[in-house]
Amino acid sequence: MNSSPLPNGRLLPDSQSWNSSGSEEDLEAEPGPGPHGGVLEFSGVLSKWTNYIHGWQDRWVMLKNNTLSYYKSQDEREYGCRGSLCLSKAVITPHEFDECRLDISVNDSVWYLRAQDPEHRNQWIDSIELHRAESGYGSESSLRRHGSMLSLTSATSGYSATSTSSFKKGHSLREKLSEMETFRDILCRQVDTLQKYFDGCADAVHRDELQRDKIVEDDEDDFPTTRSDGEFLHNNNGSKEKLFQCLSHKGINGIDFKGEAITFKATTAGILATLSHCIDLMVKREDSWQKRLDKEMEKRRRVEEAYKSALSELKKKSHFGGPDYEEGPNSLINEDEFFDAVEAALDRQDKIEEQSQCEKSRILRSNSVPSGDAYSTVGSHRFAEKPLSRPSSPSSSAVVFTPSLYEHRFSAEVEEMVKNHMTYSLQDVGGDANWQLVVEEGEMKVYRREVEENGIVLDPLKATHSVKGVTGHEVCHYFWDTDVRNDWETTVENFSVVETLSDNAVIIYQTHKRVWPASQRDVLYLSAIRKIVANNENDPDTWLVCNFSVDHENAQPNNRCVRAKINIGMICQTLVSPPEGNKEISRDNILCKITYVANVNPGGWAPASVLRAVAKREYPKFLKRFTSYVQEKTAGKPILF
Repeated sequence: MNSSPLPNGRLLPDSQSWNSSGSEEDLEAEPGPGPHGGVLEFSGVLSKWTNYIHGWQDRWVMLKNNTLSYYKSQDEREYGCRGSLCLSKAVITPHEFDECRLDISVNDSVWYLRAQDPEHRNQWIDSIELHRAESGYGSESSLRRHGSMLSLTSATSGYSATSTSSFKKGHSLREKLSEMETFRDILCRQVDTLQKYFDGCADAVHRDELQRDKIVEDDEDDFPTTRSDGEFLHNNNGSKEKLFQCLSHKGINGIDFKGEAITFKATTAGILATLSHCIDLMVKREDSWQKRLDKEMEKRRRVEEAYKSALSELKKKSHFGGPDYEEGPNSLINEDEFFDAVEAALDRQDKIEEQSQCEKSRILRSNSVPSGDAYSTVGSHRFAEKPLSRPSSPSSSAVVFTPSLYEHRFSAEVEEMVKNHMTYSLQDVGGDANWQLVVEEGEMKVYRREVEENGIVLDPLKATHSVKGVTGHEVCHYFWDTDVRNDWETTVENFSVVETLSDNAVIIYQTHKRVWPASQRDVLYLSAIRKIVANNENDPDTWLVCNFSVDHENAQPNNRCVRAKINIGMICQTLVSPPEGNKEISRDNILCKITYVANVNPGGWAPASVLRAVAKREYPKFLKRFTSYVQEKTAGKPILF
């Protein structure tokens, strides 16, 4: 019987032989997409998360040839894609809460995508899975198509590798295997000898039959001779003699059956002894191999745990900054991490601002300061002209308000806000107001009253401060004037005047700098400045700036920022100490008493502890920075009452 050799030296019958070329004819093939029968490409607009500054942006996404690519827009496809992902090893994860969102990750690269509705998201997921299946990844048919030849080759090569390398250090076992080879050769030679003998016997029997038939024919032709006693005599050419002559002439070499039997018996006994010895060696080594296997499995378990832990940390770091790790209802970042991240971001901003202020100071020192100023035409006389006041009536309040130069559609709201601030903001913080002193630095004191509504922190804040050498008019002017806003305000990213209502009232839209992981805030508010005139001449000169949120058609809320609501008032009172003799009033004789109140609804989902910590940190810094700026700007210049 013919046979075919396997790669490990074993023989396989022809009826079970396999094609070593590994052609598809010998594999289990299943029909797949032909060159013109593949899955059609799929494309459309999806929102892609870019970064924490720009958030979600619309992108043209294309699915083709098991690759997902995106372009800035459909018109810019000819300029090349902005990025692409091979879907062979991609993990597609529909979001747990957002029905329009799907995340696609390959190793440490993650795309956050959002469809316009859940139906479109499901279409994209189905198309991606279809492309993956047709490309031969992730399906059972692909394993059957590509795995048959690989399994057969692996099995044969693995058998060969085991027989040569697994027992590399087992010298005794190799020697016994060599003995088995020797015994096999001896048995093969014995089998060949016996086969030749039996073949010779068969040939001899056949020739004997032919010779016997010929002798019988010859005897029938001859007459026998008769002896005197009457018996027949046969000549020397009888059949028996001829048979032995034939056997002796064509004879077969003799074989020592007894010797061969002894040899066969010794050979089989040697084979059995050698096999027994091999089994003993394997049993002795099994315990050693088992111990080594247990150690390797324990090592593998520890390595896998370390790998999973490292992979989890890597994913956390890689995706930190994605939409799941920022302020939101389903944020994955806990309160402590949120607080640490906000504090670190504020520290970085403070450092940048400090460097910027140092650079500005250096530039100002190198340049000459102009002698003129916006207030250079205003005299320093203590009886500077005062604006007209409303005529008072017996039932009127102790404070009257200067009318605006021009009426506008928000005049009533402004008047109401001014009255409320003058009535409640100047009240003492004692009594039943539950004000808590949170910061005290010199003349500055900051109070807070904890209030929450639907989980949102609405803590009213009140600060008092006394600044020497400036008037209330000067402080309120610099606080209200948008031309100098960027000189002292460090938290605003940009702002614009949406509408000028009158000479002392404007509507302002401003966005504040992003402090990750908190969402960016914007605010739309009306800012008005007023001179408050008291009936009693002994009352201090008072100015007020009130900022409160309004709505405007030219500044609608957007998805990029969380719209905050504010109601802020800055009340500045000028206290003058009489100079000695007939000397003019100087800045050494004036003191500005500032009362700053703020009611802010930040919106969003920032933790309460974080909001309170930021307010406690930032409000005192703001007051010190702003009042220092006013003192610097007014130093050496005429006093503005």
